[in-house]
Amino acid sequence: MTTKELWIKIDKTIHGDLRSRILGIASKVCDVIYTDEISEDLKDTGLKIATKNKEADIIVIEEAEPRKIEDTKSKGKKVAIRVIIKGKEDEENAIKAASSLPDYVIVDCLDWKIIPLENLIANVRGKSRLLAEVSTTEEAKIAIETLELGADGVVLKTSDPEELIKTAIILKKHLPKIELTPIKIVNVKTLGAGARACIDTCDIMKAGEGMLVGCQSACLFLVEAEVHENPFVQPRPFRVNAGAISLYALCSFEKTRYLSELKAGDNVLIVDREGNMRTAYISRVKIEWRPLVLIEAEHEGKIFKTILQNAETIRLINQEGSIPVTELKKGDIVLAHISEGGRHFGTLVKEEKVVEI
Repeated sequence: MTTKELWIKIDKTIHGDLRSRILGIASKVCDVIYTDEISEDLKDTGLKIATKNKEADIIVIEEAEPRKIEDTKSKGKKVAIRVIIKGKEDEENAIKAASSLPDYVIVDCLDWKIIPLENLIANVRGKSRLLAEVSTTEEAKIAIETLELGADGVVLKTSDPEELIKTAIILKKHLPKIELTPIKIVNVKTLGAGARACIDTCDIMKAGEGMLVGCQSACLFLVEAEVHENPFVQPRPFRVNAGAISLYALCSFEKTRYLSELKAGDNVLIVDREGNMRTAYISRVKIEWRPLVLIEAEHEGKIFKTILQNAETIRLINQEGSIPVTELKKGDIVLAHISEGGRHFGTLVKEEKVVEI
């Protein structure tokens, strides 16, 4: 299967920390930056740059002029023709543009999305690489699956780092890793019964994979999926017994949600001990009243907590394997994701001072 390309369209109105975050992620998951003007921070990503500027790696032309395409390619530059699809005539122009053999044909289908794309895939494939401009992960998924073959890639127009990560996952791009830190258990306390949530997914997890959850957004413990054999119950590799319903869960690259908020059809983030991540859809959330255990761990003088069901099948992941919560003791080392700042509706706000104890 031909690799799908992911381009990010950087709007010049995006500034400051948001721009830095998007470019930082783009440098890891994107193939090309599409922009109006070349700047030093774009060059620093190490990615190819596409723009009208003749200094770009890929020259974008907005009118299908065969001579201009030939002249540009003769200078060793790659060429992309961009066509806005408003009607049938524009679709035909895009197909005609492909006959001039540019390296790329970029189409922006304003109203109708699927039918013009089907026609373009059928007529452009094999001549030029067809890229569809999209604004969401859902549109990207449609673009790369239309007519089974799909477009050769997408140009994502967004200022949302999460949307970029989700689209990269859809296109099966290499993703940045979640940073995991070894932390030391300092206390394990048996509690009474409380409401806990099992997160059942539409996927299969393996040993060393699970979800990041915790009492404090600043520290999320890596809880393993129910993948291990035992004499009393079959493995349930689709499930993470995630803990008390009030816990935070990392559900995307930068955003947490309460376990109580999750429901069938939502996405959750699956993470392994190496920090590799992927997403899975939830099929059900089971909330039941079960005996709980409070787990406290220390890192750099700070105490962090999580509350899980007190049972042998619930395990915390460490660098060598995993430990059932029923066997946890003071001094054990487990893996967690340490972050900073507070959360406002699940989004990290570094400037906000929040104390969670």
